[in-house]
Amino acid sequence: MSNSKPKDVCQIRCFNTELVNHVHNTLPSEDTLETAQIIFGALSDRSRLKILYALSHDQELCVCDIATLLEVKVATASHHLRKLRDLKILKYRNDGKLAYYSLRDRRVSEILNYSLRQLVD
Repeated sequence: MSNSKPKDVCQIRCFNTELVNHVHNTLPSEDTLETAQIIFGALSDRSRLKILYALSHDQELCVCDIATLLEVKVATASHHLRKLRDLKILKYRNDGKLAYYSLRDRRVSEILNYSLRQLVD
């Protein structure tokens, strides 16, 4: 048996110290990275992508309308909406027996639409 190290692992601690220091000094804050992680996590599910897209044009939709759009049961749509609300991406309001959802932060819409445009172009 050989004790040689894998060839895809560096044998030194840091090669390009100047570049590493530059990147380290320009990294976004931990708060910004946490917010990005939350948003990208929310965008990692196809149903949530559809919901966010539907709400991205300054729309406000009822849970039952979103269920119809997704072609799922109201309970399933409600689960996705609750997840997005818990992440503080959506806000909601009740009107009698109806529960309406809308985007809390317009930047989510901008990130989503920018990303989708990049994939189409």
